[in-house]
Amino acid sequence: MADNKEENKKGGIVKIAIFAAAGLVLLLIGLGIGALIFGGGSDPDPSAEVSEILEGKNPEKEKEEEASEDEASEEESDVEMECVENADGEEECVPKKKVKKVNVEEKFLTTYYEFPGNFTTNLRDSKKFLQITVGVSTQYDEEVMVNVESHQLALRGIILGVMSEYSEQDVAGREGKQSLADAIRDALNIFLEDKEGFGGVEGIHFTSFVLQ
Repeated sequence: MADNKEENKKGGIVKIAIFAAAGLVLLLIGLGIGALIFGGGSDPDPSAEVSEILEGKNPEKEKEEEASEDEASEEESDVEMECVENADGEEECVPKKKVKKVNVEEKFLTTYYEFPGNFTTNLRDSKKFLQITVGVSTQYDEEVMVNVESHQLALRGIILGVMSEYSEQDVAGREGKQSLADAIRDALNIFLEDKEGFGGVEGIHFTSFVLQ
């Protein structure tokens, strides 16, 4: 009986040892597989990096240079070549110049004309009088200003007539000045259209504006 108990005890110890060894082997295998999957290889050797720097090697810089060379080669392939015959009768090919397209906006020339002297008149329902200097502008041809100058005596009377229709309150502020300018412009164009068949006055400019 005692011998059987000893044999059973020894058998149990052996089984435990076998299971422990098997578990250890599985654990080591798992660690190895995990290192291969997540480790991604061994760490770089610092001494090797120092050697590369001392020898003038820079892996990152080399990669950048290779990328720039690839881009340059692509640009060269896109360059259009132009071949011409030289004095010796040989054909020479050179990069063709590219013409840069520029959007050019059409601009109109503005022409100005200033009436000589001042325009002075009493304002409606007021003891004050208004004194202004008037200039006109247009983006049409110079014929408009030729017509204005040739009819300036009549146009001066028209301007004075428009001024006399305005009161002190009518010409007050920026809006009042703009209203007077618009009225003078319309009156001048009506006269010029009647005499010359075309007005063309687009802007009225007060170079001086005095209310006394």
